[in-house]
Amino acid sequence: MTEAILEARGLTKIYTIGEHREHILSDISLQIAAGEFVVVSGSSGSGKTTLLSLLSGLDRPTSGRIILAGRDITELSEDQLAPVRNVDTGFVFQAFHLIPSLNALENVMFPAELRHDRAAAAKAENLLRRVGLWERRTSFPPQLSGGEKQRVAICRALINDPKIVFADEPTGNLDSENSRGIVELLAGLHRERGTTLVLATHSPEIAARAERIIVLHDGRLAEGTEGN
Repeated sequence: MTEAILEARGLTKIYTIGEHREHILSDISLQIAAGEFVVVSGSSGSGKTTLLSLLSGLDRPTSGRIILAGRDITELSEDQLAPVRNVDTGFVFQAFHLIPSLNALENVMFPAELRHDRAAAAKAENLLRRVGLWERRTSFPPQLSGGEKQRVAICRALINDPKIVFADEPTGNLDSENSRGIVELLAGLHRERGTTLVLATHSPEIAARAERIIVLHDGRLAEGTEGN
């Protein structure tokens, strides 16, 4: 394996509600190489979403360490995590999470504008043209189909040229035709840009496109799964 862009060491996540403690993830250790396309697979409730949230810095582990591009991000403050979430990583959600009051172009530009990137508009145009949505740039999220919303979300995740892109069940709210299109798009962008891609899915068809599959079962790496 080439140099790791991301490493997890003994990740555990426990939610406590009153006296009840629920182990969502237990002792997860893995490495992901720069430029790799990895699928995190497992049934519903296996911990896929929680793992991606931890690896991307959107959530914090109960114990364990997360090393991103050689930097331990585990105990960074919220202010220190802000550029990690906005620049170093990109996240594509199952539910799109577009801003309803912004049109497609503005949604894609938003992360770049947060860092005062003067090239935000040009970068957003290039991305929207790449995914075939330039003609829809002035449309607002309620005017877009599910597949169009997800393509906008992918462009938004890519605009700051992140080191690694996470996608959590990106086809979960789409029909089969749009699902195939989104998978082709993500795989194509991975090939073209060399971006590290970590995608959570329970779909065997999508998993078959990855270079490596990490399988979760009840919050643990399944027996025989390679974490690195």
